[in-house]
Amino acid sequence: MNKRNLPHRFTRREFLGQLFILGSLMMLPRWVRGADKSDPPNRKLGIVLVGLGNYSTYHLGPALKETPRCRLAGVVTGDPAKGRRWAREYGFSEKNIWNYDTIGQIAGHPEVDMIYVVTPNGLHAQHSIAAAKTGKHVICEKPMANTVAECDAIIAACKEAGVQLFIGYRLHYEAHHVEFARYGREDTFGPFMKMSGANGFRVDGLDWNNWRRDPKLSGGGPLMDMGVYVIQAACMAKGEVAPVSITAKFAPKKHPKIFPQVEEAVNWTMIFGDGATADCLATYDENVSSFRAEGNKGWAQLNYPAFYYDPVTLTTSKGPVNFPNVNHQVAQFEGIAATILDGVPNLIPGSMGRRDMAVVEAIYASARNDGTSVEVKA
Repeated sequence: MNKRNLPHRFTRREFLGQLFILGSLMMLPRWVRGADKSDPPNRKLGIVLVGLGNYSTYHLGPALKETPRCRLAGVVTGDPAKGRRWAREYGFSEKNIWNYDTIGQIAGHPEVDMIYVVTPNGLHAQHSIAAAKTGKHVICEKPMANTVAECDAIIAACKEAGVQLFIGYRLHYEAHHVEFARYGREDTFGPFMKMSGANGFRVDGLDWNNWRRDPKLSGGGPLMDMGVYVIQAACMAKGEVAPVSITAKFAPKKHPKIFPQVEEAVNWTMIFGDGATADCLATYDENVSSFRAEGNKGWAQLNYPAFYYDPVTLTTSKGPVNFPNVNHQVAQFEGIAATILDGVPNLIPGSMGRRDMAVVEAIYASARNDGTSVEVKA
C-alpha cells in the first residue's frame, strides 16, 4: 500500500473495523473473538446457497473455498444431479441437498448458520422468507426484491424469526469503495454536489440469460441488474442518504427483439435534499462502469471497471488511492462472518436494500411518465 498517495490515513478503529473485514485480514493477526464466547477459535459459518446459476457457480462457490471463516455446507437446487456434483466438489454430505420446496427442512440443522438466496429477483422474497423461517441468518442477493412491498415482507420475516438479514452488496467490503464512502460521510472534498455514473455491458444475442428478459423474474432490465450499483454509489457519496426525488427516461431501444418487455437502457437524475444531483445510466447496450463525485474542495472518481468483479481503481483531486485488490465475494463473506461472530455492525442490512428499491420504483415511475419528477418514498 503506497500511503504517500492516500488523501487519508485510516485510524486504527477504521482499519480494524473496515479493511480487516474487507479481506485484508489475511495479512493481519488472528481475529480477536467477540460476541459469542462459546464459539470455537477456528469456527467456520456453514452457508447454504439457494440457486446454482452463474453467480453461485463462478463466484460464490469458489469464494467459499478461500474464505477463512465461512464454508459451503449445502445447496438448494431443482436439479438433484447438479446438487450431487456440488457435494462432491465442495465436500459436503448429499444429505445437505435440498430443493425449493424443502427449504424448511434446514431448520435446526447443526451445520448450517446462514442461507444465501441467489435465485432470480422475482423469487427473492419467496425464498428469503422461507429461509428466515428456518431460524438461519439470511443473505439476499441484490436487488433485494422486485418491489418495496416485497422488501418489507422479507424484513418482517427476518425480524419475526430473530435472524440477521444481509443484502449481497459486495462492494461495501471492497476497500476503494469503502474509502469513497468515507469521503461522502466526512465531506473530505466538501459535500458532493455534482455526480455522474454509469454501469452496463453490451448484450448481443437472444440466448443471453432469458430470465433477465422476463419482467416477472427480473423486475426490469439493466436498472435492476446494473443500475443498483450506481444508486449505491450516489447514496455512498451523500453519506448513505437517499435522494428525495427522481426524473428518468427510457432510452430508445436499439435491439427490441432482444428486449421486448424490459428496458434496454435508462437515464435518470437523483436529486438530494441539499440540492445535489447525480446523473446516471444503466444499460445493456455498452460496456461502461464508473462514478464521479465533485465537491467544492475536490473530486473523487471510481474508474472503469468501477462496479465489475475486476480490480477497482479510485482517483481523486489529491492523487490516486491504492489499496490491495481482493476477491470481492471473499471480502463480503468475511465481513458477514465478522458481524455474526464478532458483533461488527452489519454494513449491508435489509433497510439498505429497501432504500434502493424505493429509488428503483421512483425511476421506473418517472420513466413511464416521460420524465415527470417522482418523490422517493424511502
